[in-house]
Amino acid sequence: MPKDISLPIAASATEADSGAPQRLAAIDLGSNSFHLLVANYQHERLQVVARLGEKVQLAAGLDDDGLLSEAAMQRALDCLGRFAPFLSDITDANLRIVGTNALRDAHNSQTFIERAEKQLGHAIEIIAGREEARLIYLGAAHALAENGRRLIVDIGGGSTEFIIGEDFEPRALESLRMGCVTFSRRFFPDGELNEKRMRRAELAALSELANIQRPYQRLGWDDPVGSSGTIKAAATVLHAYGDTPHEGVITRDGLQKLRERLLKCKHLDKVELDGLKSDRAKVFPAGVAILGAIFEAFDLTQMRFADGALREGVLYDMAGRNSAEDSRSKSLASLQRTYDVDNRQGLNVADTAERLFNRVREAWSLSTDQARYLQWASHVHEIGLAISHSQFHRHGAYLLEHSDLAGFSRPEQRQLAFLVRAHRRKFPLKEWQALPEAQHAVTQKLARLLRLAVLLNHSRPETAPSLPEIDADSDSLTITLPASDEPTLLSTDLEQEQVFMEAAGFKLVIKQAKPVG
Repeated sequence: MPKDISLPIAASATEADSGAPQRLAAIDLGSNSFHLLVANYQHERLQVVARLGEKVQLAAGLDDDGLLSEAAMQRALDCLGRFAPFLSDITDANLRIVGTNALRDAHNSQTFIERAEKQLGHAIEIIAGREEARLIYLGAAHALAENGRRLIVDIGGGSTEFIIGEDFEPRALESLRMGCVTFSRRFFPDGELNEKRMRRAELAALSELANIQRPYQRLGWDDPVGSSGTIKAAATVLHAYGDTPHEGVITRDGLQKLRERLLKCKHLDKVELDGLKSDRAKVFPAGVAILGAIFEAFDLTQMRFADGALREGVLYDMAGRNSAEDSRSKSLASLQRTYDVDNRQGLNVADTAERLFNRVREAWSLSTDQARYLQWASHVHEIGLAISHSQFHRHGAYLLEHSDLAGFSRPEQRQLAFLVRAHRRKFPLKEWQALPEAQHAVTQKLARLLRLAVLLNHSRPETAPSLPEIDADSDSLTITLPASDEPTLLSTDLEQEQVFMEAAGFKLVIKQAKPVG
């Protein structure tokens, strides 16, 4: 069984070990609301420093062609402008900005991201639905004192996440394409609110839930918990009307009474209930329809609200990165087991790659943070062999880019997939140029080091081989081989690599040491 993938420890993890608090920040670019959370992390706990949230309703700005309107993008940028002052003392390593369903769906999301990154001076990640679910579970699990198997539900603006887990480990993760903003547009487009439309929304939610209903019920849970704004609002309204036995609890009977009260409003513009904030009123009926369908599909009698959510999960996940608890390393170790990767070869390539990295690090201006990609790629560069030996570097890249890898953002997965794609044969210039421009310089250097590490382990030795003499200068590499009268496997491989590098526009010089005496 493969060992866990070891990675270099970043400065932030070292600070945590020293007992000094880490200042962490997360921004959740949700389909309905944007949230900022700034906290000090110390002794495995978060102490909140600042918490802000605004109803941006990004998903409401998506037109029929899947394009974000200029008005929606401007609302979002204005909100981020108000968040920006809270980020002035946060380092890049201690800040994550994550986008969810609306940005996953928008065809022009990259246009918005580029404008937002320029405004904030920080990178934005769009995370996959199941990764969003994992982070939501992590946030909710830290907010719950009780143990046991839980069902966590988070109804967002564009998607709803479902997680079954125990302690801090999720057992099942799913993200369904239904949310309070998108369902409001779909089932209440003109604002009219009646029984027929409410039931259509519930049936649509039940249709989505049909895919996970039976497997989730087979897995089972002891405690259904909700972590979203919709669920919090429903619990608050029920408590205000005395329709729940305890604050923060939603019962099936109480939910039916809430549904009846909403139908009496007859129009979204007239939704006004005790305990309901005005900025949520228009999307609340759609959220209640989804919640009602969840109760119906899973035959729930009650659900309680928990404060932890995506942004808290992002902070806890960030605190665990660069350590033995890094979920990304665990994901790749699991991938190695799934595809029966030759662990010894992966370890040898990783060891060689690390030594190569250290040789050129200063000359190529590389950082420890960048070394982790080289280590990750070294361990999983052969996963494509599980499909076919022919073109296995392409198969491996596909698996890495399209698998659900806990802890990885989409840009991280694409960069890792590229390194595996580029580790042999011709250098894939087209795929390299398709990466974000900011990644170009570093990624080609890491790919060249990985190629050499694989090449040096071509004969699949028992232990990683010693390195030849290597010099780096700017973007070039010079390798000096021991004196020899006959060609060797290594010299032959390096000559072919020199041809590949020249075709890609990179400089690799091969020399041979002069014989002694």
